[in-house]
Amino acid sequence: MGEQAAQVRTGSVGVVGLGVMGAPMAGHIQRAGHEVHVTARRPAAAQALVAQGAVWHATPRELAAEVDVVVLMVPDLPEVDAVLDGPDGLLAGATGPLLLVISSTVSPQGVRALDARLRAETGGRVRVVDAPVSGGQEGAEAGTLAVMLGGSDEDVALALPVLAATGTAVHLGPLGAGQVAKACNQMIVAATVLALGEASVVAERAGLDVGAMLDLLGGGYAASRILEVKKERFATHDHSPSGAARFMVKDLGFATAEARRTGTPTPQADVLRAVFTDLTERGFGDQDTAVVQAYLESLAAPPAP
Repeated sequence: MGEQAAQVRTGSVGVVGLGVMGAPMAGHIQRAGHEVHVTARRPAAAQALVAQGAVWHATPRELAAEVDVVVLMVPDLPEVDAVLDGPDGLLAGATGPLLLVISSTVSPQGVRALDARLRAETGGRVRVVDAPVSGGQEGAEAGTLAVMLGGSDEDVALALPVLAATGTAVHLGPLGAGQVAKACNQMIVAATVLALGEASVVAERAGLDVGAMLDLLGGGYAASRILEVKKERFATHDHSPSGAARFMVKDLGFATAEARRTGTPTPQADVLRAVFTDLTERGFGDQDTAVVQAYLESLAAPPAP
């Protein structure tokens, strides 16, 4: 595997999944000097990148024939498999060594199984690094994402020059370590968002100026990046889509599975998963995670004065 990995360069990079996260990440990778190749089910999603010099391909197969590294930013492993497999998939076009960088938030065990499958099917030519990110749309656009890498030293060394363009990229351990870190991240984010939602509803119903309160709390122990980014949403009840709340159900499920695998109790994560599941079932799931505010408001009317 060492000789094959040494042949992989990082000059040509494919990016698949050009949504609110993937598109700005691709832009930063391109501006860092990499030749970026893109494909999408909707060509319009790639239009701005192509105008800036990215190379368009009609299928993942065509893209794979031209790149050494592919960054995948699609919802979950079934979507990864859809991009990989079939006559027009990445595997059909990968005739040489190819490193897949899974920046989607997926199951730690699932990404390990994917790597084992691909190595077996390709004789080690196609390998996997997991590199989920945190920082949301704002971080993707600013190039300030926290990028959590898992994989062998050899493979991660190939991914780092690409991912460094998108923020701070840190190797945390063997394959799957990035996904475990992202699961931990989501446990903290979900808890903080729910706490902010509860606090905002209590404060507003008690007659406080929610915006002023959250500005003030940002200077104390309640300060956090989530508070900084979301406070305007809670103050103005802006729950327009950014990171869809329904994805928390999946992410917290991964966290719970890893906790069970390691024999770790998760009383808070269990409650959080139940809340985001109920929130999604009640029709709030496609909005920003700040929609916990509206969800809580919908559960019961405020008491009569």
